[in-house]
Amino acid sequence: QVHLVESGGGLVQDGGSLRLSCVASGINFRIHTMRWYRQAPGKERELVAAIDSGGATNYADVVAGRFTISRDNKWNRVNLQMDSLKPEDAAVYYCSTNYRGSDVWGRGTQVTVAS
Repeated sequence: QVHLVESGGGLVQDGGSLRLSCVASGINFRIHTMRWYRQAPGKERELVAAIDSGGATNYADVVAGRFTISRDNKWNRVNLQMDSLKPEDAAVYYCSTNYRGSDVWGRGTQVTVAS
């Protein structure tokens, strides 16, 4: 069974930083593209960043230059370094991957940005 467990969320001041982590189990982690999504209250879930098996990355325009996604295949971990946080970045952040044709999600971690 595939499990994704996020951690690292919390309360941070406007302009501050947080580092989210997601640990995966039950999959051959190194071959999977890993993604971070977020969902704010009353809004659709949106893709924030992705990293493929070769380490290539892509970002939503609204976070490009402020967020950095990385992976550690030794520890089955994908990270999201978030700098220069803004109040509009506040959301529940989810880790996700596709496994055998289905999207798998973690439970999410809450990020709150105080203005």
